[in-house]
Amino acid sequence: MKKIIITFLLSAGLLVSCTALEVTPDSFVTEDNYFITQDDAVASVTAVYASLSLDPGEQSLFGRNLYFLTDMASDYAAAGVSATNPQVRALSSLTHDATSDRVQVAWRQIYAGINRANVSIDNIPKVSGSEVVKTRLINEAKFIRGLLYFQAVRLWGGVPIVLHEATSINLGDLKTNRATVDEVYTQIIKDLTDAEALPKTYTAADAGRATSGAAKAILAKVYITRKDWPNTIAKAREVIDGGYGYALFEDFQDIFTKTKKNGKEHIFSVQFEPNQAGNGSSGSTFQATSFTGFTATEPADIISDVALFYDIYAAGDKRRDVSYAKQLLNPTTGTLYTFPKPIFKKYLDLSNLATPANVAINFPVIRYADILLSLAEAINEQGGPTAEAYELINQVRRRAFGKAITTPDATVDLIGLNQVTFRAAIQEERKKEFVQEGQRWFDLVRWGTLVTEVKKVTAKNSVSERNNLYPIPQSERNINPDGLPQNPGY
Repeated sequence: MKKIIITFLLSAGLLVSCTALEVTPDSFVTEDNYFITQDDAVASVTAVYASLSLDPGEQSLFGRNLYFLTDMASDYAAAGVSATNPQVRALSSLTHDATSDRVQVAWRQIYAGINRANVSIDNIPKVSGSEVVKTRLINEAKFIRGLLYFQAVRLWGGVPIVLHEATSINLGDLKTNRATVDEVYTQIIKDLTDAEALPKTYTAADAGRATSGAAKAILAKVYITRKDWPNTIAKAREVIDGGYGYALFEDFQDIFTKTKKNGKEHIFSVQFEPNQAGNGSSGSTFQATSFTGFTATEPADIISDVALFYDIYAAGDKRRDVSYAKQLLNPTTGTLYTFPKPIFKKYLDLSNLATPANVAINFPVIRYADILLSLAEAINEQGGPTAEAYELINQVRRRAFGKAITTPDATVDLIGLNQVTFRAAIQEERKKEFVQEGQRWFDLVRWGTLVTEVKKVTAKNSVSERNNLYPIPQSERNINPDGLPQNPGY
């Protein structure tokens, strides 16, 4: 999993011709002649993981493309002058429509990953090899499929549920209508419940694969999104008490240090290496779009409002200077450079600032701090803050201020809040904790505060209730207009 460099043919290509030409290929890979050995099964699931981090010729799903929808179209992030794609700028100002190329690419990437998972799930049972390994691989594919459907249902609402690879070239057979939101969540929960049977840990060579703890953690996020507080609490406690060894890093910076990959706080991360596919746009482009070097040039990804999002950190809160940078040391000249506006910093390779390129820092899909805050939130929503809920949020706060994580500290610990003020405290911590981690838009939507919060940023006052969902891409509706009705406002 350290380097996903394979190219794998997962579905048969279709060649349609107006002539009667018949060609017998000398060599052709299909599912029937590919899925033979256990190694074939492993390679197919590796390709499922690769759908998260690789899309040659395009910014990958978790490498930056999902960021446009989950962060840049929220309140704290915006498109800088280096963002030249008008569709990106439209997302930043919340003026996008159903023809948005970024929305269409996200849809395509999500369903490409789902298709890869379907191919693996359908074909692995027939390969030779250990039944234990085959079951594990199928459950890894189900984990990715469940994760991708979870992204899709939150972005678009009800979406088509596709659980098997296409076996027909008939366009009518290929059309799949929108399912209901409840139907999509039922499938997500089924896939992730199956994935709970995954191993707790792997050897170092397989670091980064989905674990049972990761499945439980994403399930906790599914339940909190559904406002199912009892199941959120149950799953989060299983993650915390399940013997997985999860814990907060003592230093917030370690979460985004490339030598600390897949550490104790990383429950599931998308794996990235520098230039991992030999293609400058197929891995993670966060560094190159958040940092244009030691110049006054504004990057493509910028903070929307310094007063609302940078200046809010209390003195001593280390998360500010990990998430943003006003100054950086130029390694070539030794000069301390001050930027005109704070830049995003989490995905900067601080050991290689002289050459901004594809980032080797993993993208944390879910980490232990998220589980602590989710459990605290669910406990509060179920009946107000308890001693347990206070301890959960205070552990995150203590780490933020460089304190001993499990030792009460009156200088940073929260006390004496009611349900409403504790809710506000959780929301404030999440805003400071998860900058550029694909959480903010989802949080604002599930809290019902997207319009209120985004309107505080002057440049984003076009936001409206329609922005609680994204439009079904028009290119998809052109194929199946009746089965893919458009979301309101688009």
